[in-house]
Amino acid sequence: MALIVAKFISILTISLVLFGTAPFLTTIKTLRALGLPPILGDMTLLAYRYLYEIGNDLKTMERAMGLRGFRARRPSSRVLDILASLAGTMLVRSYEQSERIYKAMTLRGYGHSPRPRDQFQARPRDWVGLACVCLVAAGFVAMEIWLRGSGG
Repeated sequence: MALIVAKFISILTISLVLFGTAPFLTTIKTLRALGLPPILGDMTLLAYRYLYEIGNDLKTMERAMGLRGFRARRPSSRVLDILASLAGTMLVRSYEQSERIYKAMTLRGYGHSPRPRDQFQARPRDWVGLACVCLVAAGFVAMEIWLRGSGG
């Protein structure tokens, strides 16, 4: 049992030092470099970011409840009903917010890996198209020079 307690205290101490001395983003980037899957890193960063958002929503709702006269002095069925409603509202709001964020991220291309640049292979029709465009551009330049030379 002493060995388990010693390991637990060691892990806890190392975790506190690791997360207490480095910025959170740096820690996640380091974990990615050590092999953490990108989706887990993204989920951790999003969860960390939106915990503060949910906390701000909770403060706002608590302030609104206080302004409406709610005081939780003693536990009663009425107080528990109100607190359960608050928890349910926070759960539904955070779920809806996560849906909106997910939709916004997918619209911006999240989750789709970009095609590497070295995969593009020019086909013969691409070279023919390039030649046609260059000939048309050269024709415009020649026409411009000819019109300037003839005084037109």
